[in-house]
Amino acid sequence: MNASIAADPSPGRDVRIDPLPYEHLLEPRPLSQVDLVVVHCTELPDLATARDYGERLLYEASGTGNSGHWYIDRDGSVERWVDPARIAHHVRGHNPRSVGIELVNTGRWPRWLDSRHQAMAEAYPEAQVVALIGLLETLAAELPALRWIAGHEDLDVELVAASDDAAVQVRRKRDPGPMFPWQRVLDALPPLERL
Repeated sequence: MNASIAADPSPGRDVRIDPLPYEHLLEPRPLSQVDLVVVHCTELPDLATARDYGERLLYEASGTGNSGHWYIDRDGSVERWVDPARIAHHVRGHNPRSVGIELVNTGRWPRWLDSRHQAMAEAYPEAQVVALIGLLETLAAELPALRWIAGHEDLDVELVAASDDAAVQVRRKRDPGPMFPWQRVLDALPPLERL
């Protein structure tokens, strides 16, 4: 693992840079192309499990997988797994124009598509929200075209058959979910508008 620590302009915030093994295979792009940040939650129990999922190769042709650019753990620690100058696979139809931030949160884990398990009840800890706002402030200053913010659930609204009953439809993606403090984040970042 080639991780390093990079200073982030946000007060008191360091970002651990730990590129995914396939980062160099992701398509490059100019940062001027990025006008959207997408907030996700991992829907996994911890950061280590999220890393395992991020390292999985899902696209044989390119040798890459699904991942956000940044991950913020419950204690507020921040890791960057994909350089924002590369297109990560984190939200269908919006990857070329966006960066993804994943918040460690259980969401619906481990029964994501079970119709009886759609509640998302884990709150986002204060340290995690503060770190997210700090990272968003930095991105707003560093990405010249950044104007929009959205949740994964705003952009991927597909319904799929529930895993427990194919006759029932559930949302494929619900993150960051009802516990996410949208108003607080938007109030802290007036230059960003919710898409």
